[in-house]
Order: sequence, then structure tokens, then C-alpha cells
Amino acid sequence: MKSILVTGCAGFIGSNFVPYFLEKYLEYNIINLDLLTYAGNLENLKEIEKSNRYNFIKGNINNRELLDYLFTKYDIRGVIHFAAESHVDNSIKNPAVFIETNVNGTFTLIDVAYKYWMEKPFVYKAGYEKCRFHHISTDEVYGTLGEKGLFTEKTPYAPNSPYSASKASSDMIVRSYHHTYGINTVITNCSNNYGPKQHDEKLIPTIIRKAIYGESIPIYGDGKNIRDWLYVLDHCKGIDLVYHRGKDGEVYNIGGCNERNNNYIADKVCEILDGLLPKEKSYKEQIIYIEDRVGHDRRYAIDATKIENELGWKANENFESGILKTVKWYVKKYV
Repeated sequence: MKSILVTGCAGFIGSNFVPYFLEKYLEYNIINLDLLTYAGNLENLKEIEKSNRYNFIKGNINNRELLDYLFTKYDIRGVIHFAAESHVDNSIKNPAVFIETNVNGTFTLIDVAYKYWMEKPFVYKAGYEKCRFHHISTDEVYGTLGEKGLFTEKTPYAPNSPYSASKASSDMIVRSYHHTYGINTVITNCSNNYGPKQHDEKLIPTIIRKAIYGESIPIYGDGKNIRDWLYVLDHCKGIDLVYHRGKDGEVYNIGGCNERNNNYIADKVCEILDGLLPKEKSYKEQIIYIEDRVGHDRRYAIDATKIENELGWKANENFESGILKTVKWYVKKYV
């Protein structure tokens, strides 16, 4: 049995990843380190809480003493690092916590991994040669796109929010530990995830919740901001592939190839709700437009050619199939 430290499992992507991973790989123990801030919820992990291959520890990735203890007690042989402050609006209101968690926390975590796994730069301790540090990041580190073009792994970083700047910084820390110390790292940058267990304040859950509760559905600006939407389980499968088969020191972009603007998202969700929970008027009539977010990036889109060609990954869900599953899940939650 091999123990892997997975940080931030009680959040959206982590709580979808861990049940999938435990079911697929019987040879792993998962140690979940999560501080349970507002975005973390252990209810997201109810289906695995009694598994004898899963352990939850409440704690901060900045706590070096705790990390030393966990690496020693469980003999950690891999890290999959989800834990992060991740909501752009919150980063605008309170950037300090994003720097503390995303930058300082990532540094502390990889530094402890390096010192536990390695004798010195480029020399692993006997038996630890296959240990790997997988850092989960975002396409927002690349900035914004015009009407054409895609983010590739070679796109220069140009973060535009405190959130994306903190994630770009954490990516660079991980990169530096690979190139300076020789630690085995991989980084994945994903496009906008959607699906079950996402925090209520994010776009798609907000549209569904406000619609069902008869409230105004707020859309920033003109609603024409475009994102590449990736169903969360497709993302989890990509992480699995990169962790096990990705090349040491490489970056892989994971995207759904589903570019949609916010107007389309709101309309589509309302159409589905009109069918699932019909009422006298369409839910679309609840849509309103509000003042745009400060520094709102116009368009993100990922070129996933590298992970498709090298590792054989492909998104199983298109947006229309994935959003139907997503709306049905939230209807059960909110109704």
C-alpha cells in the first residue's frame, strides 16, 4: 500500500477526484489534508468517509510541523496538491489570504516533500525514487485571449487578478524545485470546471439556485465573457493520467474544448430548468445584468493537444451532456 497526500479534498475538484481515485486504485491510501475554509465541506466526501484507505486531517498546508508529522507517520510517497483559495471575486476583496495559502502554502508543502524524499539535489533517498509532486493549477495564469487563439503550455504567463497571480507564483515555485533540486514534479493547468459539489457562489450553481428560488440571476457586464468549460470528472481522469504517466518536469493543459459565453450558460441552464421544473414563465426572465467584475478577463480557451497526444486523454462530456447532469444534481440539492 502506498500513501498519497492529497490536499484540499473537501473542495469541489478534490471531492470529485478522491472517490474516483480510491475506487480505481486499490493499492493507494489517501491522506486528505484540508483546512475546511468556506469552500471545503466534508459532506462532499460522505461516500468515502468510512473507507479504511482514507484518512482526513484538518490542517493548514502552511503548518510545517504538521506536514513533517504527516509525511513521517504515513510515509507519504506522492502529493496531489489541490488546496488553494480559488475564487476571483474573493481575491479582489482580500488578496492577502490568496498569497498566504497559494504561494506560501505551496512553497511549504513542496519544501517538506523535497526534504523527506531526497538526500540532496537530484538524489532521491533509497526507495523514494518514484515519488512525485503533482500541482493543480489554472488556465487563468495565462491572462486573457482575444477572439482567436488558444492557451498552450508555451503561452507566456500574464495573470490579471490576485487569484491568478498567486497561482502563477505557485506554479513557478514548483517549477523551480524541479529545475534546482531535481524533485519529480508535474503541473496541470485546467479550464473552468463545472459539475457536482461546486461551491454555491460559483456561476453555474448560482444560476441554478437563483432560478429555483425565484431570485434575480446576476450576469456580469454584457455576459459575453467566454470560458472553456470542463466537466469535473473529465478533469479528474486527466489528473490521474498525468500523475501516473506524465513526463517528469512537464506541464499539461487540460481543457474541455467547450467554449461558451455566460449568456449561453444562463440561457441553457434556464432551458433545462424550464423542462425539469416548469412554471408559468421561463426562468430566463429572471436574468439581469450587473456591473462587471474589476479586471474581468474576456476569454479563456485551452489547447489540450499535448495531453491528448502524449497520454491519450479525451473529454467524455461535451457541454450539453455535462450541463444536463450538473443541473439535475443541483435540482436534487436545492429542491
